[in-house]
Amino acid sequence: MSKKILIITGDAGESFEILYATHRLIEAGYEPVIAAPSVKCMNLVIHDFEPGWDTYVERKGYLVESQIAFKDVNSSEFEAVLFPGGRAPEYLRNDPKVIQITKEFHLANKYIFAICHGVQILVTAGLVDQKKIACYEHVKSEVEACGGIYVSPDEAIQDGMIITGKTWQSHPEFYRLVFNCLGKLDSIPA
Repeated sequence: MSKKILIITGDAGESFEILYATHRLIEAGYEPVIAAPSVKCMNLVIHDFEPGWDTYVERKGYLVESQIAFKDVNSSEFEAVLFPGGRAPEYLRNDPKVIQITKEFHLANKYIFAICHGVQILVTAGLVDQKKIACYEHVKSEVEACGGIYVSPDEAIQDGMIITGKTWQSHPEFYRLVFNCLGKLDSIPA
């Protein structure tokens, strides 16, 4: 039986971050489970960087089915949790169940992975204080206001059980850390 990894997202989640994570986890023998506010077909987005723009641009992305609603998540069934970016974290951080799930993983000393705007959920859950955090540059002030240490120029960083990355452009560095952590779990007898 493969080990399950929870992916928390919703409408306007970043397509590339969700699909890349899902495919890489399956390739490595894990079972990614996408959780959202409800079980449904979600509308994802594509964030990209265009010359001449002061910020990223957003386009309609892929459609992805969630497999479980937040209300039905039992954190004890999962080895780790992943928070992709996009605009979804902007509203998901206001969902008490999402914050509860996040804190459950933290209290159980399980790995927490967050990339780009996904770090906003960690900020709201109170998990960045005195932690080195990589995230999208426009989330930096939130991280620092809550006692976190924004790292630059690192694309990804691990601080204890929390692994964070800046953007989908950080996937190589971020997933090296993620799979190093998951590999440690695989060496622990079930």
